Amino acid sequence: MSRLTVNGRAVEFKLDPQTPLLWALRDAANLTGTKYGCGSGDCGACMVLVDGEALRACLVTLAEVEGRQVTTIEGLSNDRSHPVQQALVAEQAIQCGFCTPGIAIAAAALLARNSDPTPEDIAAAVPNLCRCGVYPRLTRAIMRAGRVMRRLETISAAPAPGITPQDAARAVPAMEGDNK
Repeated sequence: MSRLTVNGRAVEFKLDPQTPLLWALRDAANLTGTKYGCGSGDCGACMVLVDGEALRACLVTLAEVEGRQVTTIEGLSNDRSHPVQQALVAEQAIQCGFCTPGIAIAAAALLARNSDPTPEDIAAAVPNLCRCGVYPRLTRAIMRAGRVMRRLETISAAPAPGITPQDAARAVPAMEGDNK
């Protein structure tokens, strides 16, 4: 059994300790924001924070994160209010959204240690692949999030979070005329 803290909660995985963290998060913890992209660490879609450091979850085993703090995109903020999340929306830096969780995690790790990064800093710290090619907007969004973190700017253009997972999972009553 592997014990670690995921998004602030103690978790015990009854899986082989050599299981990649990616599959433990997705399959056992139902944290599907961490994406499977390439499985070889090249794309960054599976990026998570481990003790504040951005790591590719497909390359890290449960044994390697035993006793450590893991933060997934679901744990970055409980209401999607993290400056990176807000700036990505405000700068329209999200296209299909598949790579976005990994990018947000890598950007959050960068901004936690350097809230005033240069475009070169961003390119080095956020190596994620985006098939939609929104890199200029991603760079602008990450720089904007840094300004927000330094309290030089606020973001009011990003929409409020939508439906909550709890509301999405609620049973919907049958409507009149529905086939039963």
